[in-house]
Formats: sequence, structure tokens, C-alpha cells
Amino acid sequence: MFNIGDFAKHGRVSVRMLRHYDAIGLLHPARVDPVSGYRCYEAAQLARLNRVIALKDLGFTLQQVRAVLDERVDVAELRGMLRLRQAELAAAMAADAQRLTRVEARLRTIESEGSMPAQDVVVKRVPSVRVAELTAVAASYQPEDIGPVIGPLFEELCRRLAEAGVAETGPSVARYEDTPEGDGSVLIRVAVPVGAAVSGVERSGAGERGFDVVDLPEIAEAATIVHRGSMDDALGAFQTLARFIDENGYRSTGYARELYLECPDAPADWVTEFQEPVVRS
Repeated sequence: MFNIGDFAKHGRVSVRMLRHYDAIGLLHPARVDPVSGYRCYEAAQLARLNRVIALKDLGFTLQQVRAVLDERVDVAELRGMLRLRQAELAAAMAADAQRLTRVEARLRTIESEGSMPAQDVVVKRVPSVRVAELTAVAASYQPEDIGPVIGPLFEELCRRLAEAGVAETGPSVARYEDTPEGDGSVLIRVAVPVGAAVSGVERSGAGERGFDVVDLPEIAEAATIVHRGSMDDALGAFQTLARFIDENGYRSTGYARELYLECPDAPADWVTEFQEPVVRS
């Protein structure tokens, strides 16, 4: 027999936790002294304690742990519970990995402050271009909200163009604007340049596979910068644009377009031009 202190030490838990497990019926002591009230435990009870800790570490509630240990959960139900917990943990790990990527990008931006920018800002005219485009809504301008929307949207647009037999004539473009709801959500427009003869809504024999065909207006003056690398690291380029606009007597008149000049399989090798419309202040 172990007293509660020794049993807690061997089980790597606190005495307070053992008392709580006793109170909720999860792990009763083997014997309680009727006079002193001292709790005593048997070595064999360490096995149940170990299972309690293991199931807790998997994220189960104490109520679920008790049901599993008391065999009120069959094998199929336990398997389902574990698979659900596995999916939750995988989603949490993915979210943490994305958060870590954003923090690292922000750190790189902070560390580069005050140094000479590696990119050159050029003010130039951006001509009008006819594009086929699709639109969707993201919850915010944050990368974790934009990324899951813009990628599949481009894939869907390319699929519809292929089905309609419409050829792409240049690098793809993305542009953004606030939604009318004013709740912070953003309208994403992804576009691919097409020939001047393409117009209206294209259809295929398998039913409507529509996409809008519009003429993106000319930008008389755009402050532009070429970013090489993943879009996760684009913050520095955007801030270089902002400093240039502020220091050279310009005023931004809208969100920057993203012109994807090169998009190989590895995002680190992407080449993107940001085109922010400006006017003289």
C-alpha cells in the first residue's frame, strides 16, 4: 500500500489531482482509514492512473475518460473518438505551422527595417487588358483567410477556361476590394488575360461553365515592385511600396494588383509584381 503522497509521486501527479479523481469517481483509493481519513492506494492502481493521464493528454474530457475506463464505450466508438481527436490535433498543428510562418515573416520584416531595400520601386503606366475572371469572398485580408480561397479559385478558373477552349495570353492577376457588408471581409477577383475576341460568358457542351470577361482599366500611374519568393514573405515588399509612396509625394488610390510573373511548383521561386495605383498628393 502507498499513502496518497507516495502514490502521487510514483504516478507523477499531484495529491490534489488524486483527491479530485476520487471525488468524481474516476480513481478511488483502495482503502480509506475510517478514523484518520487517510487514503491508501495499491500498486496495481497505477495502471488505471496511467490510462487516465494518457487519455487526458489525448484531449478527452474526464467524463469521457471515465466512460472509456469503465468500458461504457465500445471499440468502434473509441476508434471514432480517437480519429476525431486525431483530426482536431492535425488541424491545430496546421494552424500553428501557418502562425509560425507569419511570425517568421514578420520578424524578417522587422529585422530588415532601416536597411536598403533589395527591391526597386518603379512608377509606370499599366495598360488595359481583357481578362476572364472569377470572384469569391474571404473573411479578411489576413493570409490565413486569403490563401484557402485564392488558390482553389485560380484552379477553378483555369479548369473552366480549358473546358471552354479559351487560351491564356499572359500572366494571371489577383485584385481585392472590400465587400459592401463592411464586416472586414474581402472580395477576391482572380483573372487570366485572354484574347480580345473573347467576350461575354463562355459556355461548354456540358452545361454552363461561366466566367466573367472584363476589361481591366488602365492604371495611369502605378507604383510597382517585383517580389521574389513566397507570398508569405511579401509583407516587406508591400511596406517598401508604402514607404516609397509616402516619401515621394504620392497618394495611394486603391489596393495593389498582384501580377504573377512566374509561379513554379516551389512558392519560394515565385516572382510577383505588385502594382499599386497612385496619384501625386
